[in-house]
Amino acid sequence: MKEQKYILKNPDSFELKDIFECGQCFRWNKQPDGSFTGVFGYNVLNIKKQGKDIIFEGLCEKNIKETVENYFDLNRNYEEIKETLAKIDNNMKISIEYGKGIRILNQDLWETIISFIISANNNIPRIKGIIERLAKNYGDEIKYKGTTYYTFPTPEQLKNVSVKQYRELGVGFRDVRLYETTKKILEKQVDLVSLRQNPNTLEVREELLKLSGVGPKVADCILLFSDLKRFDVFPIDVWVRRVMNDLYIKEPDENKVSKKQIEKIARQKFGDLQGLAQQYLFYWRREA
Repeated sequence: MKEQKYILKNPDSFELKDIFECGQCFRWNKQPDGSFTGVFGYNVLNIKKQGKDIIFEGLCEKNIKETVENYFDLNRNYEEIKETLAKIDNNMKISIEYGKGIRILNQDLWETIISFIISANNNIPRIKGIIERLAKNYGDEIKYKGTTYYTFPTPEQLKNVSVKQYRELGVGFRDVRLYETTKKILEKQVDLVSLRQNPNTLEVREELLKLSGVGPKVADCILLFSDLKRFDVFPIDVWVRRVMNDLYIKEPDENKVSKKQIEKIARQKFGDLQGLAQQYLFYWRREA
């Protein structure tokens, strides 16, 4: 790995806060100077905005330009997507304006599976802490500018980790889930390569649901936020239920709103872009 630098000149739809704080990723941390540093694959990058340009700097396993283009989904026209969604209604228009710099990252499928199992009934600082301890104990070291970073451990690196060892990392009730899911992936009961190759989102979702700790919401997050890149899903948590009820369903008791109701409206209104619509709405209502 070598130190590399890449400058992205005046990009559309690229705001650091929107990308890293919209709930899709857990290994990017804000620095005192406003930049963000993160680890993905065998890469450690620091990203900052200078004027209208984005500067990527750090250690990259492969060519930094190609790595960045793939990970940040730079070859997709988000301006076109936003234009399409903004025409749907005023709620979408306002939410897009608020989160106009969101891009959905191409995160490694395996890392996304484990990260979102850990995320269940959890808060962001705690999720980040658990993932960091998992990486520190079982991943590989990368030294950069006097700091040691750790890669996310592969299934093979977690092969001999016991339920007790997971519990010692502070994962709580998720210890058995991480253990069982790792075992299923290693035994190819759920095959990651096949999931990536299958264009049928519903079939891939059914496979993901076989994994311990993966319910419908976690499965949808994996589909949307990993390199599976399926925008035709609509992850529903308490915030999404609230925003969909406030804006579209208007049931006096939001707890009576069913997932089926929400999914039906999302499908009718947003179609194949419902995953992105969810991100704009979620981020807008949670942050604003």
